[in-house]
Amino acid sequence: MKLLTVSPAPHIRDKASTRSIMLDVLIALAPTLVASIVIFGFQALLVTGVCVGMAVLSEFVFEKGVKKSVTINDLSAVVTGVLLSFCLPVDIPLWIAGLGSVIAIVVVKQLFGGIGQNFANPAITARVVLLISFGGAMSTYAIDGVTSATPLAAGAANPGVLGMFLGNHAGSLGETCALTLLIGGAYLVVRKVISWHIPVAYIGTVAVVSLIAQQDLSIQLMGGGLLLGAIFMATDYATSPMTNAGKLVYGVGCGLLTMMIRLWGATPEGVSYAILLMNILTPHIDKLTAHKALGGDAA
Repeated sequence: MKLLTVSPAPHIRDKASTRSIMLDVLIALAPTLVASIVIFGFQALLVTGVCVGMAVLSEFVFEKGVKKSVTINDLSAVVTGVLLSFCLPVDIPLWIAGLGSVIAIVVVKQLFGGIGQNFANPAITARVVLLISFGGAMSTYAIDGVTSATPLAAGAANPGVLGMFLGNHAGSLGETCALTLLIGGAYLVVRKVISWHIPVAYIGTVAVVSLIAQQDLSIQLMGGGLLLGAIFMATDYATSPMTNAGKLVYGVGCGLLTMMIRLWGATPEGVSYAILLMNILTPHIDKLTAHKALGGDAA
């Protein structure tokens, strides 16, 4: 008689690892990094380098200091640094950019237990902290050395659909070129790093509300951080729902909050605040949309 081998879950194994997933995200972000250098100059690369360097250094120093295993090789800190830099203006003082990385890694990620334990997306949360703390520096956008308002700002010039699509307008480093963001998003979906549910629900909700509110669709969809947030930040594994139904609810919630802030808030942009608020609601969405166990109630 053969004895059964009993072992704890998980029993489904996959070749994917944290490092391989993060590498795919970096590959998806690469076209937008190139676009930011073309649009804003090599200062964009310097801002990105400072954010990445400080993110990796912060993670290394913290984990060494508390005698934890060093996890910088999983590339998650690199991804956080790149995403944070994409949320910043090209002329941001470098010390503010570096401080943002420290906040993202130490305060939001490591103090809550490390990767997978953070309650909110580190890059998004750091951006919100910087917006509150350094509003002037975070809202001064320049292109070709000329300071100008983003297309979402009241009275700003409309660069046209092609200008919005190719990124020929003021904004943060990684939010201007819609073309490269969509290419990166398509890559992640094909690689099955993310599913379509959150980006489509988020972007679709913004589109519907924009039409109802008679807003310029090209500016609302391709202006600000909508595409960057919907594709690369709202889809963060640790802070988004697990079920497909939950992802759709989450995406719709992000879209509604974004448009509420854009239409009636004191700031022309609402993506960061919307994602942060929905991150906080994620555990409740998971609970409400959890699959019921066969023959019983969901836990």
